[in-house]
Amino acid sequence: MRWFELIFLFLCGILFFYLGWQIWKKEKINLIHDYHYKKVKDIDKKAYTGQIGKAMLVIGAGIILTGIVDFITSSLYGWCFFGICFSIGLVVMIHAQIKYNHGIF
Repeated sequence: MRWFELIFLFLCGILFFYLGWQIWKKEKINLIHDYHYKKVKDIDKKAYTGQIGKAMLVIGAGIILTGIVDFITSSLYGWCFFGICFSIGLVVMIHAQIKYNHGIF
C-alpha cells in the first residue's frame, strides 16, 4: 500500500511539474482553460503564465514531498506538505487571476 501511494503521488506530482513547466517556461497558455485567460492582455501573458506555472510547480513539489514523507515515516505527516504547498499555489493562482484576468473567471 505504501508503494502504491508513493508511485501514485510521484506520478501526479510529475504531471503538475510538467504542466507547470510548460505553462511557465514555454508560455503554453492554451494548457489553461480559455475562460481563465480571455481577459489577459497580450503584454501580460508572460507574467501571467509565469505565475500560474510557478504555482503549479509548488503544488507538484508538495505532492511529491507528501509521497516521500509518508513512505519514509509510515505516517500521514506528509499531507502537511501537501496542504501548505497547495495553499501557497492556490493563493498565487488566485492572485494572478485577479491581477491579470480581472476576476477568477
